[in-house]
Amino acid sequence: MADSKTTRRRILQGLAVGAASLGAGRAAAQQSDSLANAVGVDAPANDAGRGITTETLAEAEKLFGVQYTDAEREQVLLEIDDWVERAARGRAVNRPNSLAPACVFDPRLPGVSYRAQSNTVTGSGRDAGPIPTSDTDIAFAPVWKLSAWIQAGQITSARLTEIYLDRISRHADRLECFVTVTPDIARQQASSADAELAAGQSRGPLHGIPYGLKDIIDVAGVRATWGATPYRDRVAESDAEVAIRLRDAGAVLLGKTTSGAIAYGDRWFDGVTRNPWNPNEGSSGSSAGSASSTAAGLVGFAIGTETLGSIVSPSQRCGTNGLRPTFGRVSRTGAMALCWSLDKVGALCRSVEDTGFVLAAINGHDPSDVGSIGAGFEADMSRDVRGMRVGYNPAWFEGAVDADLAALDAVRDAGVELVERSMPDLPYDALLATVEAEAAAAFEELTLSGQDDELVWQDPPAWPNTWRRARFISAVDLINVDRFRRQVMVATGEMFDGLDAMIGPNFAGAMLVITNYTGHPCLAVRSGYTQQPTRTIFGGAAGDSSTTYRVPHVTSLWAPLFEEGNLLALGRAIEDRLGIVDDRPEAFG
Repeated sequence: MADSKTTRRRILQGLAVGAASLGAGRAAAQQSDSLANAVGVDAPANDAGRGITTETLAEAEKLFGVQYTDAEREQVLLEIDDWVERAARGRAVNRPNSLAPACVFDPRLPGVSYRAQSNTVTGSGRDAGPIPTSDTDIAFAPVWKLSAWIQAGQITSARLTEIYLDRISRHADRLECFVTVTPDIARQQASSADAELAAGQSRGPLHGIPYGLKDIIDVAGVRATWGATPYRDRVAESDAEVAIRLRDAGAVLLGKTTSGAIAYGDRWFDGVTRNPWNPNEGSSGSSAGSASSTAAGLVGFAIGTETLGSIVSPSQRCGTNGLRPTFGRVSRTGAMALCWSLDKVGALCRSVEDTGFVLAAINGHDPSDVGSIGAGFEADMSRDVRGMRVGYNPAWFEGAVDADLAALDAVRDAGVELVERSMPDLPYDALLATVEAEAAAAFEELTLSGQDDELVWQDPPAWPNTWRRARFISAVDLINVDRFRRQVMVATGEMFDGLDAMIGPNFAGAMLVITNYTGHPCLAVRSGYTQQPTRTIFGGAAGDSSTTYRVPHVTSLWAPLFEEGNLLALGRAIEDRLGIVDDRPEAFG
């Protein structure tokens, strides 16, 4: 092999174009050497024994759907060793998880203007009524009521914090929904919140409200394990921007809620996070602990993240109201990167109004996040939705469960104009290559070191196998997938033209995939209940399907980019008409 490689290089040197190519390759290799030395890594040795032949290439072609001639394979073979070596040199350069690619996703379409918004969020103005005498009733109250009681002096943040810490101590182990509880931080922050109120200073609707933070988001001095065995002892060195903004808003950190390992599913290194409505089953998507703890009344609200369903899916399973904001609206600095062009940070709450207060606190441009977009957030929780134009696809509701039909009836009853809309019939599942490739790149070290074997979930759909498979996505195919993503963005923009929002069953019409890839916001609203057997992570029956449980169901609302205010108004209209917002899981209520 060494001789043949030397021969091929000599042949190249005899060709004008080949000589230029070789020179560029050598220059790049020298630069890689210098960079590797600068960052303190060892560049891989020149391995002449790779055994790559024309037969190797012929077999590899089957993976990528191409077919070359023997002569073409011989030409490819002339430089393939240099290409492999360059890739290996680049792989040796240290790339921390926080290092984003040079190409940054922007959901905004060129030539399209977006409404300028101030940062003004107005509550519904509803009367919270007197504070209940029962600690359990207090714990399950929505944020807007808790805030009113704190502001009126009916309860202190310190007492509210102790109520939640007590519930965490009694229920969190059963639900497996907390990785780390931070009582010292919580008590200190609650004490400060009470002192500020006593001095006449209020930081807003989240002042003194205890919350949970998904364990892929950093708080200095506290473990952030990413739910994964290789990182179970990882301690954050600094605060994530979201944690800073919540602290500035007066919120009180109770602890770190569980995340499925590397932000996928509900299995983490020490358990499976449970659905409070049926603790025999997991809570599905990776904001598992945030949804579970909120639904069970262990926190006032929680912060989650979504790449491809991790807010919407656990909201569906646990019955929380989950708000996934427009891509770029909320900073991801200090949060684990899974997929730089898809990751989003949002809120999981017990009422729609609460999600608006949380988004108002965490919204805003952050220059440290290359994907951050400065956009104001306006919302009026008392807004009358009459006259809003809401799109829907009638096919989505054919055979839909009663809860989805009830949500559709609720918006119709609220006086909106329902407009039939649909997306073109396209292979939207092709988009999934992006998340697979970006996640494989973000955690390449686990794959190459074999530490991916330490992750507790090892089935074919799990990350370890997905990352290995992603090595066989061609660069050409990936770029064409990105071009297809642009087509989908244009088509989605056309679908929303003239609409204030869309409504549909949670996973209807590939909308979960489509809107995550286009960056459009989504609000999952609890709309009713279904009888379900204990389910797997993907919704199928787990074991005996003859025993069923009454579990919550959510319906999804989507809006044009940066128009979350429309979602809140429409979601509140649904919530008010269905009258189920105060329901709670019996085992924890």
